[in-house]
Amino acid sequence: DAIPSADQIRITTSLKSQRGSVWTKNKSIFEFWEIEVTFRVTGRGRIGADGLAIWFTEEQGLEGPVFGAADQWNGIGIFFDSFDNDGKKNNPGVILVGNNGKLLYDHQNDGSTQALASCQRDFRNKPYPVRAKITYYQKTLTVFINNGFTPDKEDYEFCAKVEDMILPSQGYFGISAATGGLADDHDVLSFLTFQLTEPGKEVPAPDAEIPQKDKEKYQEEFEHFQQELDKKKEEFQKEHPDVQGQPGKLIEQFFTDDLFETVSDRELRQIFEGQNRIHLEIKQLNRQLDMILDEQRRYVSAVTEEFTRRGAGVSDQQGQISQQEIDQLVKTQEELIRQVNEMRNSVSETLSLVSVPQHPGSAAGVYETTQHFNDIKEHLHVVKRDIEHLVQRNMPSNEKPKCPELPPFPSCLSTTHFFIFVAVQTVLFIGYIMYR
Repeated sequence: DAIPSADQIRITTSLKSQRGSVWTKNKSIFEFWEIEVTFRVTGRGRIGADGLAIWFTEEQGLEGPVFGAADQWNGIGIFFDSFDNDGKKNNPGVILVGNNGKLLYDHQNDGSTQALASCQRDFRNKPYPVRAKITYYQKTLTVFINNGFTPDKEDYEFCAKVEDMILPSQGYFGISAATGGLADDHDVLSFLTFQLTEPGKEVPAPDAEIPQKDKEKYQEEFEHFQQELDKKKEEFQKEHPDVQGQPGKLIEQFFTDDLFETVSDRELRQIFEGQNRIHLEIKQLNRQLDMILDEQRRYVSAVTEEFTRRGAGVSDQQGQISQQEIDQLVKTQEELIRQVNEMRNSVSETLSLVSVPQHPGSAAGVYETTQHFNDIKEHLHVVKRDIEHLVQRNMPSNEKPKCPELPPFPSCLSTTHFFIFVAVQTVLFIGYIMYR
């Protein structure tokens, strides 16, 4: 059921029980390789089916029950599964399944019993095409995904990795898709194959170009297919004059209305998905603040014990620390703890505000959230200033101040990037509300 065109191939259309696939005509002889696939999976339903698969197999799997390709393959299949067969709510997801030519794919469990590795990624209805980079090098298969939220073609994130993976020395590359009771459009925009070589080894000479006779043959086949497709379109329009120019009516007969989502519903869903990400980041910040508070309490206790010990051991002639100075230090440290507690409470209030869905017509919640972030930043500066002041004041001049070692912060998101992201999200949300 695949439909080729000049700029893409529609592996399956959004109709029930469709199967389609595209395979290379010749076997790849690369020992190590990398492929980059650009595709779109789009549909009007809130959920889609069945999904898309990228293959490297010893033989071509032209048609079959596994995402449109044959079962019992010998090689590897990377499945972009959009339908949750096992009901575990872990779809859409990416699943890597190997086969030696003897196993039957476990559809009912979404291949979880046979998966070598997997990751959960939503690849349906994205603003930009989704990209997958699959690398096989020295018996290690690695999958990276560009989730389609940005136009940056190199914005990949790690998905899955399989080590000690032995694949056929020669095989066919392919891509297939299938639909069931639910359906999506599965479009492939590009499929690029690269040969990888070890450092220091000579790069093999490239293969000769396709002979002119074969080029003419392929072009003739393509033109013949286009003519057949045009004839089928004309026949369909004659048989269904009532749906001309309204392809949406064809799809409506296969779905119920409660499975659809309008354009505005989809936009709101994407906005709330972004808010959920902010919610998770604030949770992470709250946990980090708890760790800072625990470290500060231990630091206060250690400093108090140290000054008490020094005060008892040093004679009056050496400038013994008075009880009044110790009391002043303890009060200052208590004030510092109070400020950290206020900072923690501020983050908790911000977390509760983000957790409650804001009404689309009001921007007050967004403003309050931004104000809380500003308060958090101010508290952090106060804490830093107070700690530096206390250490410089109470440490002897011949000793260097020693600060407690804080636990390492995750490197995935810096504070600056987090605040920039929140500001951009706020501006976009307010702009969307005004536009609506």
